[in-house]
Amino acid sequence: MLLLSTVISFSAILSSRANAETQPTQVNPSFKSDSSLIHAIGNDPMVVSPSQAISQPKTGESAIIHQINQELVSSPTTKKAESVSSVSQLSDVRPTDWAFTALQSLVERYGCIAGYPDSTFRGKQATSRYEFAAGLNACLDKINEIISAGLADKVSKEDLATLQKLQEEFAAELATLRGRVDALDAKTAKIEVQQFSTTTKLYGQAIFGLQGRLNNTANIPRTSGTRVTDPATNVTFGYQAQLSLVTQFPDRGILLTGLQAGNLSTDAPITSFAALNNTFTRLGYEGSTGNTFTLSDLNYRFLVGNNLGIIVGARGVNAINVFRGPNRVESAGNGPISLFAQRNPVISLNAGQAGLGFDWKIAKGVSLQGVYSAGNAASASGDGGLFGGPTSIGVQLAANLFERLDVTLYYLNSHTNNGTLNSAVGDTIIGSVAPVPSNFSTNAFGSSLSWQATRNLNFGGWLGFTTSSIRNSGFSGSVETFNWMTFANLLDIFKEGDLFGLYVGQPPRITSSNLSGNINFPSILSGTGGVPSSQPASTTHVEAFYRFPISKNISVTPGLVFVFSPGNTSTSDTVTIGVVRTTFTF
Repeated sequence: MLLLSTVISFSAILSSRANAETQPTQVNPSFKSDSSLIHAIGNDPMVVSPSQAISQPKTGESAIIHQINQELVSSPTTKKAESVSSVSQLSDVRPTDWAFTALQSLVERYGCIAGYPDSTFRGKQATSRYEFAAGLNACLDKINEIISAGLADKVSKEDLATLQKLQEEFAAELATLRGRVDALDAKTAKIEVQQFSTTTKLYGQAIFGLQGRLNNTANIPRTSGTRVTDPATNVTFGYQAQLSLVTQFPDRGILLTGLQAGNLSTDAPITSFAALNNTFTRLGYEGSTGNTFTLSDLNYRFLVGNNLGIIVGARGVNAINVFRGPNRVESAGNGPISLFAQRNPVISLNAGQAGLGFDWKIAKGVSLQGVYSAGNAASASGDGGLFGGPTSIGVQLAANLFERLDVTLYYLNSHTNNGTLNSAVGDTIIGSVAPVPSNFSTNAFGSSLSWQATRNLNFGGWLGFTTSSIRNSGFSGSVETFNWMTFANLLDIFKEGDLFGLYVGQPPRITSSNLSGNINFPSILSGTGGVPSSQPASTTHVEAFYRFPISKNISVTPGLVFVFSPGNTSTSDTVTIGVVRTTFTF
């Protein structure tokens, strides 16, 4: 009964956390990461689709700073030519220039010459007949103004004769320009009436997934003769969608509002022991909201000076969104298939929603990120509030070395009160889940790297280690887990934008559990009384996928995932997962 209660309680916890793990981020085929400005518009797990509007920096560069600047630059205020009243206002015009006198006359007598926004005239730059006609039209308009004002005596007969000849010469171009101006005026009026906002942009990503897995049985609990048939082998089809609104503010700040909806879940039912394998088989893009849009992001990012970015908000503030992984194709929409292959699981450890983070560019190619996140910040009672419930705090040092090697080192400390690590990958039950949940303080350490061997090939991987100490009165001891991953990405093989990925790793595995009170999970699962122990085997995860771009905004990705010894149980069947993922970004 204790084990069944554990399975049911644990599965319910995972179900509630699945959506948080699959919040979309912006995905950029060339470089995607969790610390992307928009967490899945491309780029994460649905990472904001980056192939869209926001480019990504190298790992060592400051992500939040880069993205705020990029977003502000991507839609700058329209710069118009600067009117000048004196030729001296044009910085690149000299009295020794052969056309100086003519230019001076046009500027100071008629005021019909304008400079570029940087106060230059660029007299040596080649010009087309249309550009010349535009300048001529400006002078004609200015002279007409002078004549209409009753100042015809200020216009010389020679100039008028010259202009008349030019009018005849450029009649066709002038007519075309006037037509273009009228058309632009009409379009501008229409846009002003229909536009959503002058300061807010809409980004989006929609993923359609066709997935299923072969029949298999699991030896859970790990007792002789116990076999549980996997009840979640139906071929399914569903979606995950993300809409992100990015609002710019004049103080170099960005407000991100994200909405997410989906109906995908590959989990075994919570009434089955096979549910213990859910954390070993979960896909990166799944997560169900019951076909209802929910708030996934609500945070504000702004710059302090030029080297420090700050993020604060009630939703979407955690290490997943503040730290940046070095894998340049990371993203559940355009990168790996599984949730495990998205990033080192220790980064998503106990990921909360509300909090404060920073991104500091220490030097060129080197940045430091930090974040504090609360999992139940809105609750005023019980295990809630900014400091009273599940919380995590972490830092990451990221560096880009020799232009080809991206390296990150990170540390997180978290507090959980439900007997788990609050992670959706691998071994996450580490103590008593029911009837009295265990409280744990966890220290997590990790490192990731990615080597761009050639323009089309990069290799990488990560290591992750956690040690959790029990905090319940009358109990003692700790639990340790370890995970690793290696990967290879081959880009632009047959077509620009395509990607072949191969990932091999071990999901988090309990390597030591010595808790007092006979509540050690590996031993409970093996039916040996909950005594100190470790998992008897190691799960091996093998994943291969190929992303084929149909167009700039549509890609199709077939993939296979093999999970050997799922649940760290060598006597369980290998789980084989097949997927066809289609991603739309806009």
